[in-house]
Amino acid sequence: MFTKIDELHLPDHYHLDGSDACYFIGEYTAGRGFAHSDTNQFIYNLKKSVDRRGLPEYRHKEAAIVQAGRVLRSSLNPEFIRRGTFVPIPPSCAEDDPLYDDRIAEVIRAIAPQIDVRKLIRQVVSTPGAHLVQNRPGPRQLYENYQIDESLAFPTPSAIAIVDDVLTTGAHYKAIQRILQERFPGVPVSGLFLARRVPNTE
Repeated sequence: MFTKIDELHLPDHYHLDGSDACYFIGEYTAGRGFAHSDTNQFIYNLKKSVDRRGLPEYRHKEAAIVQAGRVLRSSLNPEFIRRGTFVPIPPSCAEDDPLYDDRIAEVIRAIAPQIDVRKLIRQVVSTPGAHLVQNRPGPRQLYENYQIDESLAFPTPSAIAIVDDVLTTGAHYKAIQRILQERFPGVPVSGLFLARRVPNTE
């Protein structure tokens, strides 16, 4: 089931504030590898690079996508599944990049048939994965590399859930929240995450 990010979690996700409605299911421990926990193993499989497609190991990614959809379906209010608009956070690679990974949109589609999943946010240019850089981009930098896909903007959503696999600093969420609130003023926006990153204290 979902747990809401509250004041006890905010220091780990310092770009968020108390007004943000963000929810997570599991906890991913950074720097501990896939064997550390079931959640670490799950996230490791889900994030497996698309350049492994066609190899035997890729079935673990495909299974993780199905599992993620099933977990989200069991955790969400059925009414929200019917009426909500689900927006995946774009991966670090833009759509014209051969390493573009559509896994979050695939996860959302696995929740239920005919779910309203819209890739409303497009990333203009590819960027290094956040885990590969020492200085992570902030919400403003990310915002400047995003744009609305106007072809998907209608009908106007009644409620929006931004979806991603792991909540880290909250920068991507805040950048996308800003652009969606500017485009759809008054429409409530929340965040759904399969896991939140917790610090490695060992």
